[in-house]
Amino acid sequence: MYEIRNLNKSYPLKNGGAAQVLKDINLSIAKGKITAIVGPSGSGKSTLSKCLSLLEHPSSGELILDGTVLNKLSAEALRQQRQKIGLVFQSSALLKRRTAAENVALPLEFLGVVDHQIKDRVAYLLENVKLSDRANHYPAQLSGGQQQRVGIARALALQPSIVIADEATSGLDPDSTQSILKLLTELRDELGLSVILITHEMDVVRQIADDVAVLSHGEIAEQGCVMDLILNPESAIGAKILPLHIPAVLPTDHTIFSATYSSALDTPLNWLSQLSIHAGYGLDVHTSTVEVISNATVGKIIFSLPDALYNKHKTQIESQLAKWNVQFKVIQSAPPSSQHAAA
Repeated sequence: MYEIRNLNKSYPLKNGGAAQVLKDINLSIAKGKITAIVGPSGSGKSTLSKCLSLLEHPSSGELILDGTVLNKLSAEALRQQRQKIGLVFQSSALLKRRTAAENVALPLEFLGVVDHQIKDRVAYLLENVKLSDRANHYPAQLSGGQQQRVGIARALALQPSIVIADEATSGLDPDSTQSILKLLTELRDELGLSVILITHEMDVVRQIADDVAVLSHGEIAEQGCVMDLILNPESAIGAKILPLHIPAVLPTDHTIFSATYSSALDTPLNWLSQLSIHAGYGLDVHTSTVEVISNATVGKIIFSLPDALYNKHKTQIESQLAKWNVQFKVIQSAPPSSQHAAA
């Protein structure tokens, strides 16, 4: 477990003041989970990444890794604890004059590990990232995705419990991006790693993240389990992770519903047709999307039925949606308008 408590980071200004970049950050990184930290440029993502890896020290607050407060350790004790945190950079940051194997070996050499142990560890790591046949290749001889795989292997050299990947797929082609995401997931599963993804890509969050935290102007605006946020009709980040475009033109004499459902909540996949039977009317579907997220089928849908029918069967309809664990809100109805959410 990696806990961030009341973390603040400020930089001094020439006029004697200070610019606060991170404000009272509280975050828990669960063991064996992939946690995404997202936000626009200037939101503080890179600064938070540097603080989490102790490349920079926070101005105040605590970084607690497995019960140890990292930012209060002596230099020597901190050096040892840093071995538990592996870093994957956006550009892979490989040394051009060292082969893939030599780049992976670098942290082990700095630590003074004996040569035969380095050789065995590097061979194991390159096999893990499926680059054994590229061990003697230089970075210029590797594709962007292969370079990033070498960077991941290097990050794992000292057997960390946490890997921080800062925009690790930014700039990669779609196929390379998919291979890196698959690799990170496999390594998490096989090694029990905690992975922190610093990203601005919602596709990345949707595909592999278990949890997500949203940074805005240096503060956490929203955080939680990805699935919970997608299913929450009021969640701003949930709407971005699994977006659904609301048609510009909708029938004015209908009650319009925005609904989200998941097989993880035992929602029957034919719930919409069953609801039509309960309403005694064929519901109008205006738009929908379905994805597989965390091994569960998740869908969003905009549907409607005439105001008169909704008013007549309102209690029954809402009760049935709640029974099926369909999360919904009414986005248009006859006056007086109302919003509902089945919990």
